[in-house]
Amino acid sequence: MASRNAESRTGNGSTPAVDAVSLAIIEQLQEDGRRPYATIGKAVGLSEAAVRQRVQKLLDQGIMQIVAVTDPLTVGFRRQAMVGVKVSGDVEPVAEALTAMTECEYVVMTAGSFDLMVEIVCEDDDHLLETIGTRIRTIPGVRSTESFVYLKLKKQTYMWGTR
Repeated sequence: MASRNAESRTGNGSTPAVDAVSLAIIEQLQEDGRRPYATIGKAVGLSEAAVRQRVQKLLDQGIMQIVAVTDPLTVGFRRQAMVGVKVSGDVEPVAEALTAMTECEYVVMTAGSFDLMVEIVCEDDDHLLETIGTRIRTIPGVRSTESFVYLKLKKQTYMWGTR
């Protein structure tokens, strides 16, 4: 079951409310995205059909996605980095250009030293150099970048919002 108070996730008018049962369903799927609806139903106190309906509603509302997550190292991508990007002018077009790049797995607008933080996944150091040097830095509006190359990933979790 979800351990945090569901009332804190009732939305602000633009975000759909998520009750404690839906949070519990999400938690079950975070543990195993292939868990049968009947098994989830037993854990949260609903029928298989009710779980199926709730999951579909959560998917339709964009509250969650069910995806396969790979380890980049095992599929040929041996270099990951977080890149801080400083922008002159409007941040939005730079963010859109980065979002369109397949190497950019995560693009977020930030407050602080950088306007954007971008996680990139590359095959090797040459690919990383090309991505940063000739693609990211040449986007109109990019003033500077700072790269943080991953040496070892110690923790990666997808348990947001339920624990």
